[in-house]
Amino acid sequence: MSLSRDKIYLDGSWVPPSSGETIPVENPATEEILGHVPAGAAEDVDRAVAAARRAFPGWAQTSMAERGAVLGKLHESLAARAGDIARTVGLELGAPLKVAKSVQAGLPLLVLRGYADLAAEPVREETIGNSLVVHEPVGVVGAITPWNYPLHQVVAKVAAALAAGCTVVLKPSELTPLVAYLLFDAADEAGLPPGVLNLVPGTGPVVGAALAGHPDVDMVSFTGSTATGRAITHAAADRIARVSLELGGKSANVILEDADVTRAVKVGVANAFLNSGQTCTAWTRMLVHRSHYRAAVEIAAAAAATYPTGDPFDEGTRLGPLVSAAQRDRVRGFIARAGARQVAGDAAVPDRGHFVAPTVFADVDPASELAQEEVFGPVLSIIEFDSDDHAVEIANNSRYGLAGGVWGSEDRAMAVARRMRTGAVDVNGGSFNPVAPFGGYKQSGLGRELGPYGLAEFQQTKAIQR
Repeated sequence: MSLSRDKIYLDGSWVPPSSGETIPVENPATEEILGHVPAGAAEDVDRAVAAARRAFPGWAQTSMAERGAVLGKLHESLAARAGDIARTVGLELGAPLKVAKSVQAGLPLLVLRGYADLAAEPVREETIGNSLVVHEPVGVVGAITPWNYPLHQVVAKVAAALAAGCTVVLKPSELTPLVAYLLFDAADEAGLPPGVLNLVPGTGPVVGAALAGHPDVDMVSFTGSTATGRAITHAAADRIARVSLELGGKSANVILEDADVTRAVKVGVANAFLNSGQTCTAWTRMLVHRSHYRAAVEIAAAAAATYPTGDPFDEGTRLGPLVSAAQRDRVRGFIARAGARQVAGDAAVPDRGHFVAPTVFADVDPASELAQEEVFGPVLSIIEFDSDDHAVEIANNSRYGLAGGVWGSEDRAMAVARRMRTGAVDVNGGSFNPVAPFGGYKQSGLGRELGPYGLAEFQQTKAIQR
């Protein structure tokens, strides 16, 4: 059964693209083509931005409560498609069924509901002396999203921007565009005003570049590689447009001397292998105190053996394929060049599909390529440290700073967490908070997503003197 779509979404309607060119969408588990989507062109971006620009004044003038009600309808419509979302992500990304249901389908619904509720709260205004400080929408937003969490990353941007009063043109990843179509089916059903939300699928060099450099786009919100984020920043700089970036990561999971090593290692392995390791926040560097090091290596190797690869729709599969042949080959290259002691990674994988066995390296040099570069696959590096100061030094020895973890007694772990130069740290397995600010330090990005901080990214601040 083909999942092909032949339209783009502009000004509240499904319309033909400007050309008949298409992009094939592959099932990475079988290497079969699932269907095709339009290969949008710069002309399509122009049409979408013009529609968003026309819609902006009316949408910006609606109350936050009205926008929240619209988002509530969108949530209702999207929730009715939860099964289709999980199935679609399972097909186009290869996410195992349990992850596809709980994370790939569940998390965006949670985030969307959160923004609907946030918009229903009283409007934030502040008086400073004789000034009234108000918050207004930035304008037209170009949202460019990645393939690894293809609906969550879309919703994190779109829901926040719409709640703030912005209008949006979305370019989803060309590797996983099909689930975005389900969102727009839901938006069409929910009755969003024409032009408020627009969809132009296509490639980064064509649609992404046209959107990032468009003179009528007031803000570009991008999630993806640091290299592409750098290019988008340059494109937006010419017109002094706002840019929000969520980029790469090389997060450290620090296991202190007084930690519960068994739990810390098992949770750390699960974190590193989530979504086949294709997670920007993955704890891919496991830093272990020397007193626990040998035990940690053994536990990690044994844990890796419990992650069978295979058909994402098989209930026993814990590790799906990587998204593409290029990504698989890139990860295999890191493994081949690792120069460290491999303690897991020789498990059998299917002959067909873009699979990589769950892999663990010990005795990894903190300055090596394996410890410094974002692999984006199921590959874990284990590094030994001597003291808390040494652990912090290694953890911060990265050009990235997106996430991390610390395990140990509460006060000691909190002290280390405060010293880590990263946007988020989980202490002793603290659970993900969908309304806490999410974003990075250093080359992991600019700005924050989720909750009130995510809303603020799409707002301007005005002082009215009286």
